[in-house]
Order: sequence, then structure tokens, then C-alpha cells
Amino acid sequence: MSSTSTIFTPFTEEELMPKEEKLEVVKKGKTFSIGVPKETCLNEKRTCIVPDAVQILVNNGHKVIIEAGAGLGSYYTDLLYSEAGAEITDDPKVAFAQDLVLKINPPTEEEIEYLRPLTYLISALQINLRDKDYFLKLASKKVNAIAFEFIIDEYKQLSLVRLIGEIAGGVSILYASELLAMSNGLMLGGITGVRPTEVVILGAGIVGEFATKAAIGLGASVKVFDNSLSKLRRLHTLVDSRVPTSIIDPKELTKSLRRADVVIGALPRLNLPPIVTEEMVTKMKKGSVIIDITIDNGKVIETSELTTTENPFVIKHGVIHCGLPNLTSKMPRTTTKAISNFFLSYLLGYDDEGGFENMLIHKSEIKQSLYMYKGRHTKQLICNRFDLPYHDINLLIF
Repeated sequence: MSSTSTIFTPFTEEELMPKEEKLEVVKKGKTFSIGVPKETCLNEKRTCIVPDAVQILVNNGHKVIIEAGAGLGSYYTDLLYSEAGAEITDDPKVAFAQDLVLKINPPTEEEIEYLRPLTYLISALQINLRDKDYFLKLASKKVNAIAFEFIIDEYKQLSLVRLIGEIAGGVSILYASELLAMSNGLMLGGITGVRPTEVVILGAGIVGEFATKAAIGLGASVKVFDNSLSKLRRLHTLVDSRVPTSIIDPKELTKSLRRADVVIGALPRLNLPPIVTEEMVTKMKKGSVIIDITIDNGKVIETSELTTTENPFVIKHGVIHCGLPNLTSKMPRTTTKAISNFFLSYLLGYDDEGGFENMLIHKSEIKQSLYMYKGRHTKQLICNRFDLPYHDINLLIF
């Protein structure tokens, strides 16, 4: 074939010439300030962020304001935060006046007054401890609020709830062991020639799973109740030992409670009646221990009541009841480190997305974590419970 032969092409010479291409450029989010106030409720010892995380955030151009003494309960001094690049303030109003406020417990009504309009607030909500006036007051500040309980990840899992639940499950057994020894001198677990203690766990979710593992590790005899067969089946898969399980049948539960030395309530009962009635509690052994972990989301045991760090338990019908809503605060350093790891990845994701608004637009899991957007109530569950006007978040953010 001749080298001069023409090659057929459907394109003109002009169309074959390279052309400029428009590329989308994602703008990096502006730096923002983070306020970490000192916790004032429930003798809280945990905090949201550790010095190592502060250093990373500061190196990324962000400003971190820590109220003096905020980390002392978790054994992190103001000096450690200062050396990591944080600014230390003695005035809580300064910590609350930042673009993003990180807290463990929800702000008190007094602290709500310190918030600026359009501030992003991330904290626990503890819905069972709130009332309608609380949400109205928070809405009046026109803030954007996210609750720990609603934060989900890209796999649609409650990631931070799971993280804290893992710790809560283990801590519940360790604290139950302490209370059991105090009440009747029993060691939680079992040794050669001595009958192992009986532990009943209500709930086969994350908290129940880790409570089960901790109790088995100590040598206790464990039985788990839940109304979800899939959760019970999952528990069998995750726990090496084959743990006896049961659907929550009142007769079967009553028999197990009579023999139980420790009962762990790990089933949120929001807007639902308790599972264990007062009559069941009266039939339990004297000196046995009940720990209602999820009490801030509804009672599992009818006789449970909220307790405090100064008075962590009450005795009813000869049974010790612990209703600490912040049980993981008993292991504050571990819990603080775990929460800090989560928030660090959360905040670095802000930089990748180019700002909070972009995160809300592009990530549905972030959008669904909001319960208030610019003062508007966006969580149907809260609105139904407290008779508040509901606004669909998808209609507020495009």
C-alpha cells in the first residue's frame, strides 16, 4: 500500500485537535474554630478530644479553644493541650462561642445562652432526660445540632453509639463485680469447686455483646435475652462459647431472674414499657445487682432510677440498682481516647468535603445525624415525642 494513501476518519482536522477541559475544583473548607467546654453535669469526667488530636487539627489550620480543666477528669492537663497548640480559656462563654462546639453531655439551659446562631453543636442528647422547653430554647438560638445517638457512618451503622457501647458493655460487668463483692462478698465469675455467678443480660446488641464477652471472660454463667432472633444468632457467631439465649418470655425471664446474681439492662426502651417489672425484681435474690445501662433511653427495669456519680446506686427490695447514664465515665481516659479518635476522622472529613454545608449535601449519613438545622427540628422521633413542628431535612438542604 502506498504511504501516501489517505486514511478515512469521520472527524475533521479541527475536531482532532486537543481542547481545553473543564475540571471541577473542590474548594477546601475554610478553617474553623472548635470549642471544648468543661463538662458541668453528672460529675462527667470524659471529654471529646485528646491533645494528640488537637495537634493534628491545629496543624491542619484549625483553631482549638479548650476551657481550663476540661481534660482533668480524663488525666489530660491544660499544659498538655497548650503544648499541642490549643488555646486555654477560663471563660466558658469563649469555648461556647466557636464555630463548632464539642461536648459529651448536652448543654444546660444556661450554657445554651452562650451559643452563637448557626453554631454547630455535637453532643449526646439523652432524650429521656429532656423536655419540650429544652428543644424550644435550643431552637431559639438558631443552631445546628447533632446528637451522638444519631451519628451514622457510610454503612448505616450508629458508629459512635457502637464505640461507646463496646466500652459500656465491658464496664458494666466490671462495676457489677465491684458492687456484688460489696453487697454479699461474691466474686463475679467462677473458680474451681465453686458455683459460678449467674449473669442475665437483656439485649443482644453491641452493649450486650461486650457485656457477654466480659462476663464469660471472668468465668460467669451467662444467659442473654432479646426479641430479635437475628441478634441472638449473631451473638452466637461472635462469642466463642455457646451462650444460652432466649426470646423475652416473661415466665422464662422470671425464672432466670430468680437465680441471677447480676442483671444487665442493655435494651433501649424509648417510648416503650420496661421489660422487667417490679414484681419480678421482688423475687430476685437479696444482694443481687441490677445495672440499667440504657436508662437515658428508657428503663429496661421498672424499679430503675437515674443515679449520680456521688450516689451511683440505690437499694430496692434488697437489690442494688445502678442507673448511671454516663457509666463509661468510670473509665474516662479510655472513653475519651475512643471518642477523640472518632471525632478526629469526622473533622478531617470536613476538610475533604470542603465545609459542613458540603458534607450535609453530599453525605446523607451526616444529614440524617442532625436533629436541628438552623433552629428547625429535623428529627421525626423527637418531634413526635415532644409535639414539635417537624421539618424534612431534605427540603432544607439541597
